[in-house]
Amino acid sequence: MRHPAASAAASVQPISAQDKKAESKRLAEQPHPGGAIKHGTWVQALRAVSFFVYFIGNCIAITVTQIIGSPLYFYSRDLFYAWMAMTKQHFGVLCTTMTYWWAPVKMRVSGDESVRGQLRQTEDGRLECDFPERLVLISNHQIYTDWVYLWWIAYTSKMHGHLYIILKESIKYIPILGVGMQFYGFIFLSRKWATDRMRFQYRLRKLSTHHAGPMSGSSYLDPMWLLIFPEGTNLSSNGRESSKKWADKNSIPDLQHCMLPRSTGLMFCLSELEKTVDYMYDCTVAYEGVPRGQYGQDLYTIRSTYMQGRSPKSVNMHWRRFALSSIPMHDEKAFSDWLLARWREKDAFIEYYLQNGRFPADEGASPAVNGAKPVKGAGHIETEVRPTNMLEVLQMFALPASSLLVVNVVLKIAHFVLVVLRVR
Repeated sequence: MRHPAASAAASVQPISAQDKKAESKRLAEQPHPGGAIKHGTWVQALRAVSFFVYFIGNCIAITVTQIIGSPLYFYSRDLFYAWMAMTKQHFGVLCTTMTYWWAPVKMRVSGDESVRGQLRQTEDGRLECDFPERLVLISNHQIYTDWVYLWWIAYTSKMHGHLYIILKESIKYIPILGVGMQFYGFIFLSRKWATDRMRFQYRLRKLSTHHAGPMSGSSYLDPMWLLIFPEGTNLSSNGRESSKKWADKNSIPDLQHCMLPRSTGLMFCLSELEKTVDYMYDCTVAYEGVPRGQYGQDLYTIRSTYMQGRSPKSVNMHWRRFALSSIPMHDEKAFSDWLLARWREKDAFIEYYLQNGRFPADEGASPAVNGAKPVKGAGHIETEVRPTNMLEVLQMFALPASSLLVVNVVLKIAHFVLVVLRVR
């Protein structure tokens, strides 16, 4: 039987420049894929203020909590990393709740046989992922907020306190958020390999250490989900142009729905982590309603998604995994070819999605072994981004509140000591 991705790739026909121009004009006249604007000007303003207060207010609270806990680094590294992991969990809950309240969206999740038994739906409709504590996660990059949905995936696997993201260096200078990201141990790269290599190696080796604190996980190494977008940036007209130039420079066909991936950083990552990570997980993401020739980032902006009520009707994910032992990570040319082949499969998966309205799904079953029940494929899981328990929202405020209480007690003790010293 022919692979769905291969069938989709075979059906793709080149489009002439004249056809592209006509298609662009037609698309510009189409309605927004998220539907009509659902809220008037005043309601949008109210939603903007409430969203800002909730998101920025929590970010400030989390950052203050991180700063309060930072002295633990010199007292106990185990407690320090546990403290930061808890604040990272709170940010994961923040992302989940802000999506649930301001931008509700249907999530369609499927995978191939390689993740059979690791995706399931609970009786109350939630998604649960049984992914390992340590993995490298790669994905195509469609819009700015892809990471929000991927952090939610970590939340469904109870790993939202251990997500690490590789980002552009300029992001760490964003007020409040940049400080928090540095406390989270995110990796910032300048895209100058001569500068980045040693810093990258240092950060990756720190991710292969062990701490015995309360958030240290069940294995002998710290839990870690390392997220990297090999395309380097989200899909846009500029990115599309850069991908085309790269394709022409290397005399290879460009992609239609993704951008050509860069292999250097990912290969270095896998080489450094191969002794402590067994699998690389790959997510292909697509947003419902994005027409051919247009880009999700232009349609699903922060304003349209969170203020106007025009979030994607569905976010679609297809999952698969690769054993690091099967990846040619020690040969630059072989690895580049391998990664490009996976990205061509991604491109074909998205074409399949555009033609069928959903990604392929594993509907099979593994045979029973030693009397155990056969493991069935999850098929297509339809769910939504929502918290497991609304009490988690209250827990978000428990840590900063208790931290401020401790600071208040310390300040009062210090004040009392100073008064006693002055009397003497």
